[in-house]
Amino acid sequence: MKRRYFLMMAMLIMLMSLLTGCIPGDGSNNTQDPAGFFMGVWHGWIAPISLIIGAFNDDIRLYETYNSGWWYDFGYYIAIISGFGGISLFRRKKLR
Repeated sequence: MKRRYFLMMAMLIMLMSLLTGCIPGDGSNNTQDPAGFFMGVWHGWIAPISLIIGAFNDDIRLYETYNSGWWYDFGYYIAIISGFGGISLFRRKKLR
């Protein structure tokens, strides 16, 4: 039982470090190297995590301020819509 608990905690820590590795506002993007389409997709997928971390750290934002413009926005909104809209695909339908 302890082994299983240890493995679950190790996986949780590893998952958290992977998800927060490229969080908006972490300093990896600047005016010379702005975030593009794929970073927009990634930031859209981890938006709920960014929101929680941003509540405790003022440097972390929900949205990358140094971005490439329209393409970043497109990727961000595609991820937001597909991520939260995709949840409805797994909901059970009521039987009549």
